[in-house]
Amino acid sequence: MTTSDTRPARPFGAVGTAMVTPFSADGRALDLDAASALAAHLVEHGHDQIVVSGTTGESPTVSDREKIELAKAVRAAVGPEVSIVAGVGSNDTVHSIELARAHADLGLDGLLVVSPYYSKPSQAGILAHVRAVADATDLPVMLYDIPGRTGVPFSRDTLLALGEHERIVAVKDAKGDLLEASLVMVQTGLAYYSGEDALNLPWLAIGAAGIVSVVGQVAGDLERAMIDAVDRGDLAAARAASTSLAPLVEAIMTRMPGVVAAKHALHLQGVLPHAALRGPHVPADDDQVRALAAALDAAVGIPPLDPSRRPE
Repeated sequence: MTTSDTRPARPFGAVGTAMVTPFSADGRALDLDAASALAAHLVEHGHDQIVVSGTTGESPTVSDREKIELAKAVRAAVGPEVSIVAGVGSNDTVHSIELARAHADLGLDGLLVVSPYYSKPSQAGILAHVRAVADATDLPVMLYDIPGRTGVPFSRDTLLALGEHERIVAVKDAKGDLLEASLVMVQTGLAYYSGEDALNLPWLAIGAAGIVSVVGQVAGDLERAMIDAVDRGDLAAARAASTSLAPLVEAIMTRMPGVVAAKHALHLQGVLPHAALRGPHVPADDDQVRALAAALDAAVGIPPLDPSRRPE
């Protein structure tokens, strides 16, 4: 029996969100109460997976100690049926190993490991880095392929080689090469998760296990409806859900950084007490907030705006 024969089709559930990290109003401290409430809110709205300390979680600005506290709080806030995946990747192999080991005993379901950013290592360097992190714990690993941020992709040969590792079970893809992914899925059994909200339905159509969304912070029920429709072979219903999501994808992912829009959207819905960010991110301006509120207001099938937070 090969590794691909034994891998689960959905190792981390189907409907996932790269959760924002709530801070205090001045941005200096974690708001663990808000993080716990947000995690519970996501589960109430269709999620069976939450990724903490990812890009949308502002992970470069969150200390190792804070990452551990956040993972503990989110794990405690949701039931055992919800997969919790923690981002531990960096551009320093030793640091990534240490962070992986620090998460190993928190009752999590997996680790998210991004290709090393900024350093632009060779594919041999990426292989060595990821294998070292995967070997550091017994937790399953989801690779994160996002060359637009890291500067280096996982090549097909690298993915095929990493697919031979028993603990590397999935890929979160923000590269968007559907043909390559189809071939890798067939040859390795790696589960793919869409990491690009605009391509969620195309990914699901070619066999992706699920999604790791930003828009899901505010539209988890619609994303659950889309995935359920794909699962039962109802293309018309899947298209309808995707069409409903499209204006939200545009509003959250194209007009400002996704984390900025997601935090403001959650605040407008009354889920977060404010939209505090850490630099280098800055808050949305008044025009951006009004446009975001209008998009949320026009959407059907998502939580409504909090009337007290409607922008003037």
